[in-house]
Amino acid sequence: MTRFPDLPDATVLADPEALEPYRRDESHVQGDLPLAVVWPKGPAALKELVRLAKAEGFGLVPRGAGTGKAGGCVPMGEHAVVVDFSAWRGELLLSPQDLCLSAPASAPLREVKATAAAGGLFYPPDPNSWESCALGGTLATNAGGPNACKYGMTRHWVLSVDAVLEDGEVHTFGIHSVKANAGPALGQLLIGSEGIFGFIVGATLRLTPLPREHATLLLPAKRWEDLLDLPGRLCGAGYLPSAFEFFDPAVLAELRAHGPDEARRLPGEALAILEFDDRGCTFGPFLEGLMDLLGPMAESLEIASDARQRAGIWAVRRMTSAFLKERHPKKVSEDIVVPRSRLREFFAGLERLAIPSVTYGHLGDGNLHVNLLGAGEADPAELDQQLMDLFRLALSLGGTLSGEHGIGLSKREAFLSLSDPGQIRALRALKQALDPHGIFNPGKVL
Repeated sequence: MTRFPDLPDATVLADPEALEPYRRDESHVQGDLPLAVVWPKGPAALKELVRLAKAEGFGLVPRGAGTGKAGGCVPMGEHAVVVDFSAWRGELLLSPQDLCLSAPASAPLREVKATAAAGGLFYPPDPNSWESCALGGTLATNAGGPNACKYGMTRHWVLSVDAVLEDGEVHTFGIHSVKANAGPALGQLLIGSEGIFGFIVGATLRLTPLPREHATLLLPAKRWEDLLDLPGRLCGAGYLPSAFEFFDPAVLAELRAHGPDEARRLPGEALAILEFDDRGCTFGPFLEGLMDLLGPMAESLEIASDARQRAGIWAVRRMTSAFLKERHPKKVSEDIVVPRSRLREFFAGLERLAIPSVTYGHLGDGNLHVNLLGAGEADPAELDQQLMDLFRLALSLGGTLSGEHGIGLSKREAFLSLSDPGQIRALRALKQALDPHGIFNPGKVL
């Protein structure tokens, strides 16, 4: 193909210099230069693009805002076209009666959440990039975030999806209601599939009433180990936080030494952010019971007294990833998961492996962001071995090698070598059935 053809209802970019940024996302992966970038604005463009891909033998790589952390939107090989959904048309339609909201894949997640909130409703998924990411990317990766501790992942909040399949047509899977039991939930197959079966172009999302109260607590720990049993103790006592975030001693030391002023004042050897949004969580009986459960740890507890203080506490947590990336541009961040009940075992295993890392993240659901800050200077073979050891440790404790970032390119080899062979066979059979020409996000996951 000497020149990429024009497409109906789309913009096409083929200048090599302008294509350069599309080789990367927010991961450490760098891909190849795509043949072109296409911004489809409606179904006609996608239908023609799918026809061309099958006829010419090139792959289609979906992209939203480019905030992914696993290389899922990065093109690989010489024959790939990036499909950027940022110009896809559609409105945000709120239905308070049905407790749902319909939105195009191009909608910024911040607008989805704001539209729901304006109607007194709540869309819980809140990945760290929620102010900059697109809805479509969160659907493709089954994004999580702090609220997953209580509310679950993106897939738990999707009623239906609109997706283009290998026939080039847009199909809808699901209805605008929680009860839809006419066969398997095929829409759920697309959530978290990273575009390997087809491309999501829109969705209808389930909502819940907006929480009216928030108790936000900054919990310093005099001994780091004291935090590790706390998630299980809270849940066992009937306290389910809407978020439970933490910084290990090494991350806290980095923030204190090099972070902004508000980070330099953070207390404790290690630190947790606990938040509750239950009715009555800001009143005496709830807080008194919580203090009793925390015991001596409650002595240095700080409780946000207003929205400004709450925002200040969360601002430090939200900037941690970007701060570490700026300080250590070649770091590798992995998002493994272990059950809450086995957190202490995980950190004991990590110490035995002597993997040079710092850890923060979602302690409340066992989703840990393990950062290898010196990855850029490490021997590649040694780094690969350290990552495989980390993944095996998580799997040995009943966990998994990714909690919210997905597989993409960065974890593909580990996923293929460590997963149950039956799972891989089933996924490949689905790929062959739904994408027989192999045009959708080739080389990712499988």
